[in-house]
Amino acid sequence: MNWKFFASWVPGIPIAIANGVIREYWYQQFLPEQQSHQLSTLSFIIFFGVYVWVIINWLKLPSARAAFRLGLTWLVLTIAFEFLFGHYVMGHSWTTLFQDYNILAGRLWVLVLVWIALAPVIFYKIRAGQSSSAA
Repeated sequence: MNWKFFASWVPGIPIAIANGVIREYWYQQFLPEQQSHQLSTLSFIIFFGVYVWVIINWLKLPSARAAFRLGLTWLVLTIAFEFLFGHYVMGHSWTTLFQDYNILAGRLWVLVLVWIALAPVIFYKIRAGQSSSAA
């Protein structure tokens, strides 16, 4: 694995923690739990999107294919972290961890995972289009 792939994934952890803190201490007091988590999904997508936009040039990805590999790497790392940390460190049951994957019950976590996987490709293509337009 490219060291930049892992290094660029790590800041996603404090972004997710900050997003959770904002949810817990700000708007969760005004919204039901389900809506609070849905809003948190949207806010994480925005925060993470800004982050990817900022670092995409630093990564110096040679192609959209490399950007896709980056997104898949981030996806695998995120899921592994979520389940391993969530279960073995936080003590959440496997059932609790899998509940966030039930989109039919209004749980939107899957959208975060899709965004983590696709954001590098989307922003790579946008940046590549900007640089070719400027030339």
